[in-house]
Amino acid sequence: MMKIVTVAVSKKKGTRKKIVDEAFLIQDHGIEGDAHAGPWHRQVSLLAAESIEKVRDQGLDVTFGDFAENIASSGVDWLRIPVGTRFRLGDTALLEVTQIGKECHNKCAIYYLAGDCIMPKEGIFARVLKGGKIRPGDAIHMKSEDPA
Repeated sequence: MMKIVTVAVSKKKGTRKKIVDEAFLIQDHGIEGDAHAGPWHRQVSLLAAESIEKVRDQGLDVTFGDFAENIASSGVDWLRIPVGTRFRLGDTALLEVTQIGKECHNKCAIYYLAGDCIMPKEGIFARVLKGGKIRPGDAIHMKSEDPA
């Protein structure tokens, strides 16, 4: 099953995010109260929990939120999901993949705190097409699988 493992927000860009019990996605904006929200194509960042576990197994002392991801998921290979794919989070939120990976011009605070940053290689970004509340444990449905 594809699901949300953690939801995280931060007040400043380039910093670790704090895990929260729930968050509200705002249409055409992102996660309420998150520094990366706004009228652009990278409103929400997602990273596979399996990617975080992989770097832990390699010896990095990291946890969820350390790579500045808004949503850590399980059961989704984000790198195989093409740009333009729509997916539902929880009951109502609808997002669209806008970018896979990112170019990192300078090593950010995350790199120095964690010893590496996997977001440029393994993270994806999305914009919010329809808002809604999300929580850890909520299902993720690719739009082609969504009966609605």
